[in-house]
Amino acid sequence: MLTRADAEDREFQILSPNAAKARESKGRLNFEPHCDIRTDFQRDRDRIIHAKSFRRLMHKTQVFIAPEGDHFRTRLTHTLEVSQIARSIARALRLNEDLTEAIALGHDLGHTPFGHGGEAALNAVHPGGFRHNEQSLRVADRLEASARRQGMNLTIEVRDGILNHTGPGVPMTLEGCVVKTADRIAYINHDIDDALRSGVIRADELPREPIAYLGGTTNERINTLIRDMIAQSDGRDDIRQSLAAAAAMDELRGWLFGHVYLNPLVKAEDELLEIEKTVQGLYTHFLAHSEELPAEYAKLIPEDGLAEVVKDHVASMTDRFATDLWRSFSEESSGGFPEI
Repeated sequence: MLTRADAEDREFQILSPNAAKARESKGRLNFEPHCDIRTDFQRDRDRIIHAKSFRRLMHKTQVFIAPEGDHFRTRLTHTLEVSQIARSIARALRLNEDLTEAIALGHDLGHTPFGHGGEAALNAVHPGGFRHNEQSLRVADRLEASARRQGMNLTIEVRDGILNHTGPGVPMTLEGCVVKTADRIAYINHDIDDALRSGVIRADELPREPIAYLGGTTNERINTLIRDMIAQSDGRDDIRQSLAAAAAMDELRGWLFGHVYLNPLVKAEDELLEIEKTVQGLYTHFLAHSEELPAEYAKLIPEDGLAEVVKDHVASMTDRFATDLWRSFSEESSGGFPEI
């Protein structure tokens, strides 16, 4: 039988000196006895996969809201693609694949319904704003409950990778740095793929120089970027991209904002207004009717405050649940809700 101690020993034998080792983890916020079989990073991965917040990602928007086809990405499939890309890079660099996978699977747990449109709507009304990376960490630390604990009590390394997968923060581990770039590799390329499938853009409209450098298909571009990261980072104590690959990826990302993310064919103005109305309406409703909050959220009000808990509840919703709930409130209300 392979025990946890055996697995930890193997990490020192196989992994790069620069890789994070489970035995050297900075630990958890609250002490727990070790598992006999799994390392701490493996336990974190398993806790995330079994979390309700992880399952809800299957019904949260990536880019296209309620697409008619079966093959468009959701927040869950995005998460799985980030995990696959990050694991491929980590494996080649002899980094800790378990830690990499746990960070990748947990990085978007706090995303709102309706993708970044929902995030912007909640950011506009919640005191202090809303950032999905911070909410993902809050889900892990505070909101995801089990019979044994409030929060998942993840290791410091996984928590850090989740918090710093986006924004100016630099992850404390190379594994976290891998996930940060893998997230961008994944969404840039699968968003192009979905936009082509939907007919919003045509292949001949894509910017020529980055496509010529990275490749004409999704698989070719991802392969180029993975190989580039491996070649640039191998044997180093940081994670790098070549200037050419980074520039090509940044150009594609900028092009996507103008031609896909802000394209009215993807999210029409009335759709964006409906997202704003739904998210902000639900937020306002629960501020005024805290007695209607689910018990799992209501119990947190004395310590965390009403606005924080209302934000948690609204952010946790799937697209469909938020839409149906707001519609039911709107039908019941004769006078509507106060303006925000």
